[in-house]
Amino acid sequence: MKLLIFGASGATGRQLVQQALDQQFSVTAFVRDPAKFTLAHPNLRVVPGDILQADTVEAAVPGHDAVLSALGVNRNQVGETTLSDGTQTILEAMWRHGVKRFICETSLGLGNSRGEESLLFRRLIRPLFLKHVFADKERQEVLIQASPLDWVIVRPAGLTNGPKTGGYKVALSFANARIKGRISRADVADFMLKQVATEAFVGRAVGISY
Repeated sequence: MKLLIFGASGATGRQLVQQALDQQFSVTAFVRDPAKFTLAHPNLRVVPGDILQADTVEAAVPGHDAVLSALGVNRNQVGETTLSDGTQTILEAMWRHGVKRFICETSLGLGNSRGEESLLFRRLIRPLFLKHVFADKERQEVLIQASPLDWVIVRPAGLTNGPKTGGYKVALSFANARIKGRISRADVADFMLKQVATEAFVGRAVGISY
């Protein structure tokens, strides 16, 4: 299968690329600056582009079996809509080219999972440091959920750089459940890649945590 990965140069994106290659997928990594993406592999193609430039997204999408997004932003500013605008561009290109499967990483605490993140995150980190980023992510999820594609939204708890364990909890809701409020990016990538070939969570937003 051929996978297109957006946000490939980010921490989760690199995990997605490496694990996909390890599993013998053919991978296209969509990155803004190929010079900073040093991973090389016979089954890897690196494509330069910008999610806010529709022509570069349009050129990258055709010929793939699934698209995965681990997009992130470094800014927390009022009115920032990079994630949602970029995701809309991806969704439109996928629809035009008949690529149906879209797997997107967002965050626990969005939509009907609000309140399931850790108390520290909910009371301090989100309102003080991530308020505008989460507003953009909320819009991103709304756009995905309105799409006719076969989408899966993956909502991880707090991300760490720990190893892949495979020992994580997956749920449509963590309400009243005991979770640790964190998960490694490697395990998030593991779960996202599993969604390429299963219908289990198509059309659902799924929480993932230890």
